[in-house]
Amino acid sequence: MLALSPFIVFMVVYLIGSLIAGDFYELPLTVAFLIASAYAIGITPKIKLRERINIFSRGAGDENIMLMIWIFVLAGAFATTASKMGAIEATVNLTLRFLPAGMLLPGLFLAACFISLSIGTSVGTVVALTPVAVGIAEQTGSSLPLIVALVVGGAFFGDNLSFISDTTIVATQTQGCKMNDKFKANIWLAAPAAIVVLIAYIFIGQGVQVPDYVPLLEWYKVIPYLAVLVMAIAGVNVLIVLFIGILLAGMIGILTGSFTAIGWMGAMGEGIMGMSELIIVTLLAGGMLALIRYNGGIDYLIRALTMRINGKRGAKLTIALLVILADMCTANNTIALVTVGPMAKEIANKYGIDKRISASLLDTFSCFTQGFLPYGAQLLMAAGLAHITPFEIIGFLYYPMVLGVIAFMGILFNYPRKYS
Repeated sequence: MLALSPFIVFMVVYLIGSLIAGDFYELPLTVAFLIASAYAIGITPKIKLRERINIFSRGAGDENIMLMIWIFVLAGAFATTASKMGAIEATVNLTLRFLPAGMLLPGLFLAACFISLSIGTSVGTVVALTPVAVGIAEQTGSSLPLIVALVVGGAFFGDNLSFISDTTIVATQTQGCKMNDKFKANIWLAAPAAIVVLIAYIFIGQGVQVPDYVPLLEWYKVIPYLAVLVMAIAGVNVLIVLFIGILLAGMIGILTGSFTAIGWMGAMGEGIMGMSELIIVTLLAGGMLALIRYNGGIDYLIRALTMRINGKRGAKLTIALLVILADMCTANNTIALVTVGPMAKEIANKYGIDKRISASLLDTFSCFTQGFLPYGAQLLMAAGLAHITPFEIIGFLYYPMVLGVIAFMGILFNYPRKYS
C-alpha cells in the first residue's frame, strides 16, 4: 500500500485542490503529478537519492513513452496547421451542403463523428461545431440541449476511434498494439452504438429543416483530413501519416493564402506548444509509475484487483472499472489512460486478453465516462459556448449511453468474438 500511495497523493492533491478552487481545470495537472512524483522519490527505501532519480528518469524515458511524445508533437502540429488553413470550417460546410431536408440531426451527428475522427480531438470538435449547433437550434426552433448533446456525442465517437486522438495514442502504446489493429477491434463497439443513435436521430429529427444559407464550399481544404484518415486505416506508420498530413495542410494553406511559410511554421509551433502540458504529464506519470512498480505497488494492486477474478470476463470488467475510477478522479480521459494503462497491460497479460481488446476497452470506457462528467472539458466547453448548464446536456447524450451499454454487454458476452 505504501508503494501505491503516490497514486493516492496525486488523486488527493488534484481533487482537493480542484474542489477548493471550484474548478477542475484551475489546478494544473503538471503540479499534481510533480508533487506525487517528488513524494514517490521520497518514500522509495534502501537506495540512494541518485538511484531513485535514475529509476524515475528511466521510467519517464521508456521507449513507449518517448514514441507517444513524438506522436503528440506531430499530432499537435498537424491539428493546428489544418485548423489555421481552414480545414475545420471547410469540413463543416461540406457536410451541411449535402444534407437532405429533414436529415439535419443525423447529418450534424455524422459531421461531428467525421470531424472528430479526422482531427482526433473531442474538444476541438465541440469548439468547431457547437456555434453551428446553436445557430441551427435558433433557426429551426429545435431543443438547444439536444442539438449540443448531438455534437458532443459525435465528438466522442472520433475521440474513441481517431488515429491521432490522444486517447488512441495512449491506449495503443501502453498496450503494445498497432493503431489500425485497435481500430478494427474498437469499431465493433463504436459502429453499432453510432448506428443505433443515428436511427434515433432520424426519427427525432423529422420535420427539422436545413439552414437556407451555407458558406462557400472549399472542398480542397478537406484533403489533409481525408489523406490522414485513409493512410491511417491502411496501416501506414502514424508518424509518417502525421508528417504527410502536416505537409499537405501547409502546402494548401500557402497556395490558398491562408498563411505564409512563416505563418505555417508558427501554426506548427503553436500546435506543439499546445501539447506541452500533456507531454510533461506523460513524462512525470511514466517516472512515477516506474517507482511504484519498483516498490512493488503494481504487483500488489494487480493481486488485489484480480484476487476474485475468474477468467477473462472478470479481468475485462476490472480494466473497465480502473479506467472509470481514474477518469472520474482526473476529469481527463487521456491522463486517466496514461495512469492506468500499464496496470491494464499487466492484467491483460496475466489473463490472456488480446492487446487489441485491452486497448479498445481503455479507450471506450474513458470516452464513456468522460461523456457524463459535468466538470469534464467537453461538457464545460459545450455548455459555455451554448450558454446552458452541463446537466442540461447530459440527459441528451445518447451516444455515450449506448456505447457504454454495448461495451458492458460486449464484456459479458465476449463480443466481438473474433478477438475473444
